[in-house]
Parts: sequence; C-alpha cells; structure tokens
Amino acid sequence: MVTAVAQRLASQRKEIDDTLATFTLSTTQLQEVKAKMRVELERGLKKDTHPTASVKMLPTYVYRTPDGTERGKYLALDLGGTNFRVLVVKIRTGMRNSVRMYNKIYAIPLEIMQGTGEELFDHIVQCISDFLDYMGMKNTRLPLGFTFSFPCNQTGIDKGDLVSWTKGFKATDCEGYDVVDMLREAIKRRNEFDLDIVAIVNDTVGTMMTCAYEDPKCQIGLIAGTGSNVCYMEEMKNIELVEGDEGQMCVNTEWGGFGENDNIEDIRTRYDREVDGGSLNPGKQRFEKMTSGMYLGEIVRQILIDLTKRGLLFRGRITERLKTKGIFETKFLSQIESDRLALLQVRSILQSLGLDSTCDDSIIVKEVCGAVSRRAAQLCGAGMAAIVDKIRENRGLDHLEITVGVDGTLYKLHPHFSTILKDTVRELAPNCKVDFILSEDGSGKGAALITAVIDKYLYAMRFSDETLRDIMARFRREMENGLGGDTNPTATVKMLPTFVRSIPDGSEKGDFIALDLGGSNFRILRVKVSHEKKQTVQMESQIYETPEDIIHGSGSRLFDHVAECLGDFMEKQKIKDKKLPVGFTFSFPCAHSKLDEAVLLTWTKRFKASGVEGMDVVKLLNKAIKKRGDYDADIMAVVNDTVGTMMTCGFDDQRCEVGIIIGTGTNACYMEELRHIDMVEGDEGRMCINTEWGAFGDDGTLEDIRTEFDREIDRGSLNPGKQLFEKMVSGMYMGELVRLILVKMAKEGLLFEGRITPELLTKGKFETKHVSAIEKSKEGLTKAKEILTRLGVEPSEDDCIAVQHVCAIVSFRSANLIAATLGAILTRLKDNKNSPRLRTTVGIDGSLYKMHPQYSRRLHKTVRRLVPESDVRFLLSESGSGKGAAMVTAWASRLCFHHPTNINTEQMC
Repeated sequence: MVTAVAQRLASQRKEIDDTLATFTLSTTQLQEVKAKMRVELERGLKKDTHPTASVKMLPTYVYRTPDGTERGKYLALDLGGTNFRVLVVKIRTGMRNSVRMYNKIYAIPLEIMQGTGEELFDHIVQCISDFLDYMGMKNTRLPLGFTFSFPCNQTGIDKGDLVSWTKGFKATDCEGYDVVDMLREAIKRRNEFDLDIVAIVNDTVGTMMTCAYEDPKCQIGLIAGTGSNVCYMEEMKNIELVEGDEGQMCVNTEWGGFGENDNIEDIRTRYDREVDGGSLNPGKQRFEKMTSGMYLGEIVRQILIDLTKRGLLFRGRITERLKTKGIFETKFLSQIESDRLALLQVRSILQSLGLDSTCDDSIIVKEVCGAVSRRAAQLCGAGMAAIVDKIRENRGLDHLEITVGVDGTLYKLHPHFSTILKDTVRELAPNCKVDFILSEDGSGKGAALITAVIDKYLYAMRFSDETLRDIMARFRREMENGLGGDTNPTATVKMLPTFVRSIPDGSEKGDFIALDLGGSNFRILRVKVSHEKKQTVQMESQIYETPEDIIHGSGSRLFDHVAECLGDFMEKQKIKDKKLPVGFTFSFPCAHSKLDEAVLLTWTKRFKASGVEGMDVVKLLNKAIKKRGDYDADIMAVVNDTVGTMMTCGFDDQRCEVGIIIGTGTNACYMEELRHIDMVEGDEGRMCINTEWGAFGDDGTLEDIRTEFDREIDRGSLNPGKQLFEKMVSGMYMGELVRLILVKMAKEGLLFEGRITPELLTKGKFETKHVSAIEKSKEGLTKAKEILTRLGVEPSEDDCIAVQHVCAIVSFRSANLIAATLGAILTRLKDNKNSPRLRTTVGIDGSLYKMHPQYSRRLHKTVRRLVPESDVRFLLSESGSGKGAAMVTAWASRLCFHHPTNINTEQMC
C-alpha cells in the first residue's frame, strides 16, 4: 500500500515537473532566441523586409540624448495605460539646472478605451482643458510632447501612424491613422485653446531620455512592466526607412511583436497559446505575451487550472474564482516569489483568491510562478543581448560599455526578474558591460506621485553640476575665512587647528588606550602597535552606552560616566596598575592650543551637557579620573573623529590627507599648509585642519537651497540656527526629513489616501536606517511596505514607489552636497601643491556612507565630475577613528620621550 502511494506521488511529481519543464530554456535555446531577434532587428531596419518583419524597428526622429542645455516650458501628455497624465514641464538652466513639473492624472474608462477613436481623443482633450484651467494657462500656446506608448510608424518627430493597439486598448478608426492629427482635430473640435504639437515619443524613448539626463552612456530604454519594449540609438546609415547616413537616431523596436511570424513557436507552450487566443489581439504581440506583466499572471492561472483538472493541485477542485480571467494578477507572482515570504503567507494569498491550499499546493504554486517569471526575464535578456551586440558591432568595438535606462513595475517590484535579466545578458553578450539604471520617473499613478514629489516639494533638492560648483566656490570662500586671522571670528566654517602635523609613517609602536566619544555609544579600545617583522596593530574594544539623561545632564556627570567606563575597561584588561598613554577622540567642535588641550566650542549631535562649552575637555576628564582615584591615565592627545579617521586610513595609505565622517554627524579634516593658518605660528610644513563644516550656512549662505522641510527640522532641533549644513546632509536628520515630507504629502492626499497615523506624526519614528533599507535595489519596495505598515499606514504599491523616490532624492541631495564641499577641499589641496593633477586618498567613515546602498557610489561619481583633474581614492576606515587616535598618541609619546622637558609646548606637536 505504501509503495503504491509513493509511486502515485512520484508520478504526480513527474507530471508537474514535465509541465514546468516546457518553461525551462537552455543556454542553447536562449542563444537561438538572441540570433532570431537579431535577424528580426535587421529585417525591421531594411526597406525591403520591413513590411513582413515582426520587430518593426520604428524610427522616432529623436537624434540625440540630452546634453544639459535643454530649457523652456512644455506641455506633456502621457498615454500608455488606464491612466492618462497631463504635465507642464519647466526646464531651467543657469545657476541651478532644474526640471520642475506640475501634473494631474485622469482615468480612461474601459468604454472609452474600447469605444471610437473620436471619443478617446475628445476625452483626452477634455482632460487637457481641465488641466490648463487648473494651471491658468489656457491662453498660452505651449509646445507639446506626446508620449504615446503604442506602436507607431513615424515619418517625422511630430507624425505617427498607429500600427496596432496593445495593452487592452481597442478604440476604432485609429489603426493606420496619424494620432497627432487625431489629437489636433479633437483640439479644433473643442475650440477652447491651441497647442503646438512638436513631438510624439514612445514610453521607452521617454525612459531612455530620462536616464540619459543622469548618465550620458544611456543609449537604450527598456520597459518591463504592463508591456514590454525596447528602444536604442541606431546608426542612421543602417535605417533604410529614413534618408541620411550621418549620426544616429533612436529606434523603437516594438519587440513585443517578435514571434508573429512563427519563428519562436518551438518555445511557446500550450498555455501561451491559450492566453493569446483569449486576448483582444490573437496572434499579435506574442513575445510581449510571454514577457510582460499584463500576461504573466494569466499564464500562471492557465497552468493552475490545468494542474487542478489533472488532480495535481487544490485536491482537484476548480473554484469559480480560479476560472475568472485576470483574477491571478502579476503582482501575486512578485509576492509569492519573495524569498522572505513563508509558505503560510503564500497560502494566505491563495486563500484570498478563494483557493483552499495545502503546504504542498503552496510549494507547487511558487514553482509555477518561478518558472513563468524566470522564462520572461531570460527572454528579455536574450533580446537585450541581441541589441547590445548589434550596437557593439555597429561601432566596430571588441568591448562595449553601455547603460540601459529601465522602467516598469515588473523590473522594479519582482524580487528576481532584474537579476535573471542581467545574468542572461552577461552570459549571452560576454563582450558587453551593460549597466541598468532605473528611470526616476515611472508610469501611471506611481509616476504621478513621483512627479508630484519632484514638482511641488522636492525640485529644490535636485542640483545641476553648475549649482554644485557654485556651492563649492561658496565653501572655498568660507574655508579661507576660517583660516584668516581677521575673518575667523565671524567665519561659520571654523577651520580649527588640530596640532597634528603628519600622518603615520610606519615607525609608531607601543600600547595605548583610545577613547571614542561622538554619539550615544561610547567606545574604548586598547591598541597595541608592534614591530616584529612588519608593523602590526592589535585592537580590543568595548562599547558603552551613554544614557539620554547623561547626554542632557551636567558636564560632571558626563565625564564621571566616561571615567567609570574607562575604569571598567581597564579592570577587564587587567591594566589598572599601568599608566598607559591615552588618545581621546572627541567628536565635537573644539579649539586647540596644543595637542592635549581642547576647549569645547559648542555641542552638536543632540548633546547638551551643561558646564562644558568653553571648557577644556581634557581637564574635565582628568578631574573625573582623579576623583575616582583607582587608576591613572596619561591623556597625550585629543583629536576629532575626522582626524582619527584620516590617521587610521593614513596608516594603510600614506597618501591619505583628508578625513571625512558621514554618519550620525558629518565633518571633514585635511592637511593644510602651515603658512595659510593664521591662528598658528610658523610657515613650514603642514597641519591637519578640522573644518567643522557642519556649520556651513549658519550665516545664511545656503538659504537659497534650503527647503521648508530643512527649516522645520532646524526649528525642532536642540540648536536652532546652528549646524545648518549638517542638518541637510547627516544621518541624524535624514529620516526625520523624509518623515516631514511624507506627512505633508499625506495631508494633501498624495500618499496613503490622505491617512495620517499618530506614528507617522511622531518625531523620530522614521529613521535614517529606514531610508537605507528602502533604497535597496531588490527588496527596497518590500522594505518600504514593512516600514510603512509599522507606522500604521496601509501603503499601496504606488505609495511604496513614491516613498522610495522621496528617500532617493533626499539621500542623493546629501551625497551631492558632501561632494561639493569635498570638491572644495580637493581643489584647495591641488592649488596648495601647484599641481596640474591631484592624486590623493580620502579616509572615510560613518554609518550613512557604509550602510546606504547607493550613497558611496553617488558621492564618488559626483566628485569625479566636479573635480575632473584629480585621481581620488576613497578608503573606508575599517576600525573607526580609535585606531587613528592611537596613532596620534604614539606620535605624541615619541615626541614626549625625545623632548621630556617640552611636552606641553608646540615643539611636542
């Protein structure tokens, strides 16, 4: 009996495996798809074969990608789905390049989508009329660009004959007609306003152009969402449908039609044919029906019905809901395939569809979804491989580097689609290095929310390189003011001398204690530097918490706490009887008169301990240690965390002459020529300067780039009017900045259906670590949903996309501003050295830089653009600033040994 059951289960398993095997594509099959796609690309370009080609390769009459000089005011229409968007776009150049957009979204009812062409275009014009009324622009004749996301034969930039409807549209009397003419006729019929229709473009072209504005290497646009399509920049000499041989033109491939000539029948399954047969356009868009979000859920439904009929699923019971076309949406594939989703949750999704499933059923459904989506991604990858190889051969290159701009919910939201797509391209086009970047503007309602964010709230957070260079110049002036004896008292960037005169040279040795106080966690380290065969560093450390009541209490309590923690550490290290040299990393603005003296100028990072500002923190710590009486310590040096970071990285790379912290707070130090530091005597050599750049802008220098949200953050802080730059860029404030934006958007009904929960209104509930999690490329949107759900809102997918975009703009602004101020330091180093090209290393530390998935890349890229005459290595500090403090202490100890009578003089330093 047991054997019979086992045989039956094995037989059922084989049936399921055999069914899903039809969706498995070998490398050989994918190479064949790539080759066939390449043939169709060529056929679509040639005049003789174009009429019968399944891939139509439609000229777009777009001859180049953006170069940054574009400017003016334009009206834009975006028709590509059930929502229609109308926008006014203002592109401004000058001190700050900016793109500002104002938009509204209008629904297109099903009866209009499938009614007459005249009804459709009259509805579009009615929406335009409403929008122009809303904007008060009915008497303005604006240039209009029309994003029309359906296959068109273009004979000019403003002429496009609709080839065929896709995506559920079936309006009559449109196919074969110029949609621009139909729009013009509808405008005439309404007779309320006039527009100058200058361009019609496909959504793939719009995606490519959007991404090319950020990355000049972007010459391909991919849509992987409801539909599937690609455009790319083709050589004019290869486009036989258009006159001229010079230059390039963007070609809209319309690859969704691939397979209409039966050349991929060998990989189509009976489920594909069932989906095709039940569609609005049987026999058309076969490739799109195998790869796009509109159809993947339906393919899965057909498979589930078949497996259920054969008794392999759901105990053989087919529910009425499972019989309902479209009930299994593609978003369920993304949810079910999530690596983080337990089978119980998969079962819950199936139950919401009226399917009573077992755990075994859930496993099978997950396998079905995986097989269908994997094939879709591989097919898109094979098609993309054909295109990038064609571009490489067009240019006569052995190796091509190119960027693809991507948009679409399938690519954005599915947990594995993008990875499989990239892996397939890499495998099938090994001579091409292909980067994929997401379009910052989406489609449908999600894009409208994103655009609303940019337009109404966050356009001021996006800076052109010209604006960033202007900020560089402003910071450079503040640096010079801070260094000058006459101007230092009123300078916001204090440029504090640290009396550290060199980076490690490899001769340091000894046993040291390092204290690191700069946030709510306080770290103590024992650092042993030895020279046996080579210089080695051994470190042992312990972290102690600094409670909130101590941070905001008296100074004596704070330093008693530090002394208590130091005593505990020495007890555990069994060194209480030793008097080891101590280096103190104190990450707050201090005025130094020598290396072991530091007068606190002002607290930052929420510290407010009383009776400390204006006092020497070394004396305060020594007093607390002496009061205990159970151990002694020799505090040889007090340094800022930026100095510690620079010294730590300088131990590994002696070219390191800049230290930066980008974490809870932000600051930078660098090696300045002594002759330029008016506050210190002497002209020979160099000294490390602690810029204290967090206060940049405290004199109003940055008012033109601060937003209403920055001002609200400042008003609610412990030090209003102070550290304004730090409040725009550091991790302490970034999450709160995002929260304030989300609250305002929700109040205006742009997010969460206008719902505002007590959690969302609570200061500090949205943390900077949430920004980092939400911006992760793969699970970011899932994380957004989790985080927002914990805040009590019930976010839609569109809400999650919009929140992810808010996070990206806020963090991108931070990286850009840091790049501008760092750029000013680098150009000063270059000028100091009187060198045509700067070669240097920047030591860097901080949780924002380390943990945020995009921050470091954005920072490096912007620095390279702003300071092109430089070769900058960014070296991450692996051990924080404590090791660096020990290096300074080692150096001070050596000087103390050589100059025992002068240990408190500048000679020591």
